[in-house]
Amino acid sequence: MGGCHSYPSAKKADSKTLQLSDISDEKLGINNNNLEERPYLQQQNVSQQISHTDMVALTALPPGVDRAEWLASNTVAFFKHINLFSSALSEFCTPSTCPTACGPGDTVYIWTDDHGRKLKCPAPVYFDCAMSYIQELLTDEDVFPTKAGSVFPTGFVFLVQKVFLLFFRTLAHIYWSHYTETLALGLHAHLNTLFAHLTLFCQQHGLLDPEDTKPMQDLITALGQ
Repeated sequence: MGGCHSYPSAKKADSKTLQLSDISDEKLGINNNNLEERPYLQQQNVSQQISHTDMVALTALPPGVDRAEWLASNTVAFFKHINLFSSALSEFCTPSTCPTACGPGDTVYIWTDDHGRKLKCPAPVYFDCAMSYIQELLTDEDVFPTKAGSVFPTGFVFLVQKVFLLFFRTLAHIYWSHYTETLALGLHAHLNTLFAHLTLFCQQHGLLDPEDTKPMQDLITALGQ
């Protein structure tokens, strides 16, 4: 995806407020928990979902509905669900427990600011910025218009792709770093359903590149089965 790339190293984030102009990831050979096993792949956990709704029908563009309108309405809905879910786990995601924003496969997520600086930050900072950035977009009438007769801006789909990449990384971090807490709270079925819905929606509408989803492809495949 344009604007998203991998690179070999990153400088430490300074104390200034993080500003989002781009999103990147890097492979550093580290993660927050160094778990060899992935409990979310165990059959007794993968099989848990809160609904057996036809996800294909749920994510497909309905006849007669404008694609941009469909993307916009689903972006708002996913934001509400993912923000609510991550909030339920926020007390477990701190700078000390999660010094980096990471996902499976030694993936560390970083920002690139408006000056082109690559900023690595603790997970709660990264994902707080992510949700704030998305909320700012959703409340911008020039980006997500709500008035009758308004048109979506040029490059709208590209912005939606960026938002869904952030959604994906939020859930990937939860699976990788906070799955034990998710199980303890009895939220794993909700997480599986939300993740399956998100990834299928992205597949249906071409919102994520295979490289973006590769760290979680084992779970995507398992849930698909």
